[in-house]
Amino acid sequence: MQDRPTIDELLEAVAGYLRDDVMPNTQGRLSFHARVSMNVIEMLRRELATMEEHLAREWDGLDHLLGVEPMPPKLAAVRDALVRRNEVLCERIRKGEADEGPWRLAVLSHLRRVTLDKLEVSNPALAAEYRETGQG
Repeated sequence: MQDRPTIDELLEAVAGYLRDDVMPNTQGRLSFHARVSMNVIEMLRRELATMEEHLAREWDGLDHLLGVEPMPPKLAAVRDALVRRNEVLCERIRKGEADEGPWRLAVLSHLRRVTLDKLEVSNPALAAEYRETGQG
């Protein structure tokens, strides 16, 4: 693990180079690909900055819906377990368990929260718009 520059500082430097040096001095396809690359790097920065909080919030939501399960200590195991737990949630939804009643409301609330977290990474302006209009 490096102390300086941090991962975020490195990504910020590359995004800044693309935004400030490449995009204004190119056109057409090259400028477009520089913009796409810059957006990907900015998305990575947002994901890295929020990953721990978002994964914990999704895990907690699934604990409330499916029952408490200890969260694994390693990131890869957490991701694998979230896939498995979400498959269980999907199966229960397919069986009709979320068609009505309080569990339905809990599922919808959880899905809105998780979707908004994902939107904060991929499109923070749209996530803010949803929050402002009370849709999130």
